[in-house]
Amino acid sequence: MSKKFTPALWPRKLRSQHWYGGNSRDTIYHRGWLKNQGYPHDLFDGRPVIGIMNTWADLTPCNGHLRELAEKVKAGVWEAGGFPVEVPVFSASENTYRPTAMMYRNLAAMAVEEAMRGQPIDGAVLMVGCDKTTPSLLMGAASTDIPSIVVTGGPMLNGWFQGERVGSGTHLWKFSEAVKAGEMTQEEFLEAEQSMSRSSGTCNTMGTASTMASMAEALGMALSGNAAIPAVDSRRRVMAQMTGRRIVQMVKDDLKPSDIMTREAFENAIRTNGAIGGSTNAVIHLLAIAGRVGIDLTLDDWDRLGRDVSTIVNLMPSGKYLMEEFFYAGGLPVVLKRLGEAGLLNKDALTVSGQSMWDEVKDARNWNEDVILPADKPLTEHGGIAVLRGNLAPGGAVLKPSAASPHLMKHRGPAVVFEDIDDYKARINDDALEIDENSVMVLKMCGPRGYPGMAEVGNMGLPPKVLKKGITDMVRISDARMSGTAYGTVVLHTSPEAARGGPLAIVRTGDMIELDVEARRLHLDVPDAEIARRLAEWQNPAPVPNGGYAQLFHEHVEGADTGADFDFLKGCRGREVGKDSH
Repeated sequence: MSKKFTPALWPRKLRSQHWYGGNSRDTIYHRGWLKNQGYPHDLFDGRPVIGIMNTWADLTPCNGHLRELAEKVKAGVWEAGGFPVEVPVFSASENTYRPTAMMYRNLAAMAVEEAMRGQPIDGAVLMVGCDKTTPSLLMGAASTDIPSIVVTGGPMLNGWFQGERVGSGTHLWKFSEAVKAGEMTQEEFLEAEQSMSRSSGTCNTMGTASTMASMAEALGMALSGNAAIPAVDSRRRVMAQMTGRRIVQMVKDDLKPSDIMTREAFENAIRTNGAIGGSTNAVIHLLAIAGRVGIDLTLDDWDRLGRDVSTIVNLMPSGKYLMEEFFYAGGLPVVLKRLGEAGLLNKDALTVSGQSMWDEVKDARNWNEDVILPADKPLTEHGGIAVLRGNLAPGGAVLKPSAASPHLMKHRGPAVVFEDIDDYKARINDDALEIDENSVMVLKMCGPRGYPGMAEVGNMGLPPKVLKKGITDMVRISDARMSGTAYGTVVLHTSPEAARGGPLAIVRTGDMIELDVEARRLHLDVPDAEIARRLAEWQNPAPVPNGGYAQLFHEHVEGADTGADFDFLKGCRGREVGKDSH
C-alpha cells in the first residue's frame, strides 16, 4: 500500500445507509420500493452499494457491448460482498451527436455527477469507451470524490482491406483523400467501409478513445492492463469482473479519486501520452479533469513534461500497427515501465489497486519490439504535444509532432482563410481556389464557443488540385480539434478562439504566417498596429443562442487552453447526501 494513503476503518456507516439503514418511515420508503426488484432484506444491511455507471446506448456504437460487460462487473461486485446497481448515464457518441459530441461532454459530466451524488451509491464503476464518455465520467467522479474505478469497453479488432491493416478513422481520412486525388474509386471506398469496423469496440487506432483509456490507466484510475484489451477478447470480460471485485474494497478503504488523481498522476499521464503518440484531445480532457480535482494543470505543463518524451508505440496514426498488436505486445504496462526506467515516471503514484504505479508495471515484458519500440529506436525523438505561442495564439495552440510531416515543422507561407466550416466546404474543391502546397490553410469560428462545441474539423482535407500533385500534407491552423485518428501538420486549439475575438479572427488571405515547432512559435507576420486596428474593427459573426443548453454552453464554456469546461463546474463539490423530503 502506498505511503500516501491510509485505508479508512471498516466497518463504518456508508452513504447508502442514509437511504437504507434503520426502520424510519423514510428508510422504509427507499428500501421498500427497491425490494420490488426481488432483493432480499439482508442486502440492505450496510454492505457497499456499487453504482455501475453505464454509457451503453444503441446510438453509441463504440459502447454497444457494455450492456453485456456490465453483467461481468456485477458478478465481481457480488463476489466481493457488494450490492451492484446498474445506472444508465448520459452517453455522447462521437460518431452520432451533432453539432459535435464535445458540446455535450460537460452536460454528461454534470449529469453523471448529480446521478452519483443524488443516489444511494457508495462507489462507482465507470463503464466507458467512446471518446467523450471517458473524460465526462471521470470529471463527474472527480466532482463528487466518491470511490470510483474505470473499466473501458476496449478497441475493435484490426480492420483489413486488400491485404493491409485498416485503422479506424485514419484510413477514412486517407481513403477520402485518395478518392479526391483520383487514386481510389468510389466503389473501392464503399468496399473498404465494410472492413473498418468488424467487431464491437472503440477505434482500433491510437485515437482519442484508446488514448483516454490509456490516460485512465496512467492516472491510476483503471486496473493495470485495462487500456488495450480488445473488446471481444475474453480477457476484457475478466477485467470487468476483477474491476467489480476491486471497487468493493475501494469503498471499504475509502480510496477516492482525489487520493489517486494527484499532480504526480497527471504528470505520469502527460508523459504517457507522449510515449504512445496520443491524441491532442487528451490535452483538453486532462485539463478539465484536473480542474475538477482542484489541480492547477496548464498547457505549459503539457509542453514541459512531454517535450523530451520519445514516442515508442508504433501505432496509427503515427505508426503502422493497431491496438490489437499493442495488446499482444504487452500493452500500456510496458510503456509505463519504460518511462520508469528512463526516470520519467512518478513511481510512487497510487493506483486503484491500492498499490503504487511501479509495483503494478515493474515486471511487464515487451513481446514485440516492432510495436513497442526500444528506447534507442523511437518513432519520434520528441513526441508529446507541442504547445505553440505567439501573436497568433497568445493563449496557446497545440500540435502533435508524431503525426506531423518533418519538412513542415518549420514553415512560412501565405494564409488561405476560410471564415467558418461552411466557407471551407463551399470552396475547398473549387479548382479556381488560389492555393498550393506552400499555403497555410486557416479555419476560423470552430472553437468551443464558435462552432459551437469545438468540432473535430481541424484536420481539413486538402484541395483536390494539391492532392493530384502528390502532396499529402500542408500546414493547417484552426481553433478546432481534430480526431485522434487523424494525422498531418495541424495546429489546433488556437486560443483565444476566433469567436472570442482572438487574433485568429482577423487573419486575412495573403497574410504571411510563420510556424516553428522547435521554437514553439506561431506568428502572424502583420504589424502590431495593423493587428490592433483589425481587432478594433472586428464584429463577431457568430449568432448568440436563444435558450436551452446551447445558451448555457455559450455563456459558461471556457477556452480550450483551460479544458473547455463550464466555469461553474470547476472544483470538487463533494458527496454530501441531500435532505430527504419524504
